[in-house]
Amino acid sequence: MTRRKRRRWGILPAESAGAANTEPGAESPGAASIEHESAPLVPEPKLFKELLVNYEPHESRLAILEAGQLVEFYIERDDEEQSAGNIYKGRVENVLPGMRAAFVNLGLEKNGFLYVDDAHAEERDHRKSRPIQEVLKVGQEVVVQVVKESIGNKGARVTTNISLPGRYLVFTPYSETVGVSRRIDSERERERLRAIAEKIRPKGMGLIVRTVAEGASQKALIRDLAYLRRMWARIRHKARTTKAPALLHREASLIARTIRDHLDESVDRFVIDDEQAYYRAREIAETISPGLKNRIELDNGGVPLFELRGVEAELDRAVKRRVWLKCGGYLVIDETEALTVIDVNTGKNVGSTDLSDTVLATNREAAVEIARQLRLRDISGIIVIDFIDMENEEDQVEVLKTFQRALRHDRTRVTVLGLTRLGLLEMTRKKVRESLLNQLTRVCPQCDGRGQVLSEEVIARRLRQRIVERLKESGAEAILVEANPAIASHLIGPGGTNLKELERTTGRAIFVRGSHDCDVDDVKFPKIGTRQEVESAALPVHEGQRLELVVQERHASNARDGISRLDGYVVDIEAAGTRVGETVSVEILRALRTFATAKILDDEDNTLPAVKEPALPMPRAEV
Repeated sequence: MTRRKRRRWGILPAESAGAANTEPGAESPGAASIEHESAPLVPEPKLFKELLVNYEPHESRLAILEAGQLVEFYIERDDEEQSAGNIYKGRVENVLPGMRAAFVNLGLEKNGFLYVDDAHAEERDHRKSRPIQEVLKVGQEVVVQVVKESIGNKGARVTTNISLPGRYLVFTPYSETVGVSRRIDSERERERLRAIAEKIRPKGMGLIVRTVAEGASQKALIRDLAYLRRMWARIRHKARTTKAPALLHREASLIARTIRDHLDESVDRFVIDDEQAYYRAREIAETISPGLKNRIELDNGGVPLFELRGVEAELDRAVKRRVWLKCGGYLVIDETEALTVIDVNTGKNVGSTDLSDTVLATNREAAVEIARQLRLRDISGIIVIDFIDMENEEDQVEVLKTFQRALRHDRTRVTVLGLTRLGLLEMTRKKVRESLLNQLTRVCPQCDGRGQVLSEEVIARRLRQRIVERLKESGAEAILVEANPAIASHLIGPGGTNLKELERTTGRAIFVRGSHDCDVDDVKFPKIGTRQEVESAALPVHEGQRLELVVQERHASNARDGISRLDGYVVDIEAAGTRVGETVSVEILRALRTFATAKILDDEDNTLPAVKEPALPMPRAEV
């Protein structure tokens, strides 16, 4: 269906519209509150909510499902520094009056960025903050907390306004503010919690009461505050005795954050597919939420948890530009450096009545789906939404109310600003970490950054699942896997750790061979059978064998050695690093599953006829 020519919506423009701010319930400092000019939104029926945690070697993932639909996703990798929430003792490296900011050395790869309004929280209420050069000096040591991860070329954004989240409270030692989550609807309960917070807060310090505190006793809040004060005392002691730059406090692990921030009465099931993590989760829950401990379950089924619940398929869709709606319409989501643009189209939805009804139905469904996609994809910053044009002002208001209602589920602070003169809906969403797209994909080397492909980590993880499935189907003792060298490297892991773990899990022998004939997302299984059959196919050489090989490149981590390949099988030739491009006679010293080592034969040692191997194309990487 062709979209109609743009018309300006007949409601308040952005510059005068009442901003609707959804916040995670004042659960992050400085979060704005929901403000509605219209009547309160009708509470929606409770959705069946599940938390699913998947553990893989060097990676853990959390999926949050509502009514069986994926709405939030978090990933934590061992080899990636997670700094959001961490507290550091930093040293000021540069003060930039023109930017009203300073760069702080945190001991990380990039310096943290400290804006002047985040450098002296106690003066936020003043009309004019002091110049940055009066607040900070080069070489000065400051205690700061990361509020936004380092993204791209930008360092982490930090603040001196420290906040420590607990189960029921957020403790703010440098602020005297007392706040209560706006997600608690009962005004009577809000006043009760505010009175308790005012009563128990330490002098000169502040508290924010979290959503989960609804119905909690004063004793529970006091216990939570005592825990946070002990934590703050440890941080202060370490700050006094540690030289900058230094890490003072690390944010909790994924499993601990999940229990602290997500496990509440709204959660019906919490499923973990790793036994060790399951028992650890129950220990944590016993401490901070014993009444919900029995909702934690261990999944030990044959089918991978995320595959069984459709999470993997949903993640595939979550990195695509186009999102189909049930009505036949679709969204197009484009993330750029500056902002994210979301376009709504009627698509296949031609409707059965008049055009205005079709447009309204499509826009209403799109509003709900956009709110879900913002959470799922963790899209943040400036967001512009181009709904299908509506001439009826009542329809426009109805779509905005639907969107506003859907945003109430979002824990991240969201501000709806209103409409531009062109009828585009403007909004912002607080940025804490990279979007899902940037976490699961990397810049495509083939298209120079114009698109994305799945990262090697994701492809390798899916390949592991395919290997497990193929072994189950065949019942074979062993399998030979041939993949692109970059994927084969991830599959094997440092020192073969990933491959050993996969073999332990399956109880089968797995041989991996890197081949440049395979694209990054391509994989082959040349041989499946007995261990002897697969080993014979996987190892093109044996110990003691003499042959001629072309030295194709230097060893990546040992420049003294050279590398040759036989059908993707790596041969590490000792002392051949200076003979790249030459054909040398060698003797195989060791033949292992993923590579062999060899030595160059002296003329006097080369008494046996050698098998001459044809020269192979020069490869680009080593497995």
